[in-house]
Amino acid sequence: MIVIVFKYLTPKWVRGITLFPFIVLSEKSDRNNAVLLNHERIHIRQQLEMLVLPFFVVYVTEFLIGYLKYKNWQLAYRNISFEREAYANEKDLYYLKQRSFWRFLKYF
Repeated sequence: MIVIVFKYLTPKWVRGITLFPFIVLSEKSDRNNAVLLNHERIHIRQQLEMLVLPFFVVYVTEFLIGYLKYKNWQLAYRNISFEREAYANEKDLYYLKQRSFWRFLKYF
């Protein structure tokens, strides 16, 4: 995992984006934010499990279906299975040590 701080690569409302093997943060101070980094590390694991490219295909597909369903981009985003897993477990800093393979399917 490589952490990069580059606020121009992230939209204003986004604090971090994971693009395997990089975590891109919008603010330098977030390099010390254990919860945010754990959230993004969960995405790293998800991307690895799905061999990276299929992760993004499923991610965008879930978002588009959610947007059609909710007519709200924030609700669509929060209901992506990958995001649901990451938000549900971001505060558990030991989560990745005991996480089972393809655990995001629980949130699908």
